[in-house]
Amino acid sequence: MMTPYDWQESIGNRAQYIETRLEAGVPVVAVSLDEGILVATYRLNVRKIYEVYDELLFAAIGLQSDIEAVRVAAVEFCHQEGFRRSEEDVTLQRVATVISDPIKKAFADFRTAPLVFRGLFAEVGQSPEDDKYATIDYDGDYRFHRFMAMIIGGSEAAQSLSTELADQDWTKMDRSTAEARLRTAILEAIDPNGEKSVASELAEVKFESAIFLRGTNRERRLVHLNAPGF
Repeated sequence: MMTPYDWQESIGNRAQYIETRLEAGVPVVAVSLDEGILVATYRLNVRKIYEVYDELLFAAIGLQSDIEAVRVAAVEFCHQEGFRRSEEDVTLQRVATVISDPIKKAFADFRTAPLVFRGLFAEVGQSPEDDKYATIDYDGDYRFHRFMAMIIGGSEAAQSLSTELADQDWTKMDRSTAEARLRTAILEAIDPNGEKSVASELAEVKFESAIFLRGTNRERRLVHLNAPGF
């Protein structure tokens, strides 16, 4: 029989295992511009930024199969909710609440493998003040943010990015300026001393960015800014 101490120790071991796996994940940062929500990261082969519904985007770090499982679940929920109820009912709050539940259950169920996953959802509004962000962790815990959100693997990268991007008024920047700042900040977070670049460890890593446009009638509101790489 598992005692409370055993359960707590096992949960701690699962968390440590996932945190170790996530340390290699390249940060994803999303910020609110006047034009829309700009998302930036670096990737290997598989893209990391997706549209899951008319006003919702998704990005994540972790095990690719787990990321895809969460993405598919989010897409299916959004479309079912929009069909059964209305498009107005497909909100960031609803998506975060529904998606976090199976993630939480997988983390706490020792009969199954936990998800190696940390995700970001964003909902574009009529203005930057109306944009909403939610980050969801591997234990199902989720938090809401305004104007900017990021998901990061290691603590050193988190500290670097937080310092680099603090006190920035993204709403006053144009797309190219904001994209350049995010590109530099993320690269410095994953390679602070430039050692990986010198050793050619980042040769296969590609910069990925996309903007989720506000106030448009486009069928696809998510525009990949480096589309030829996909």
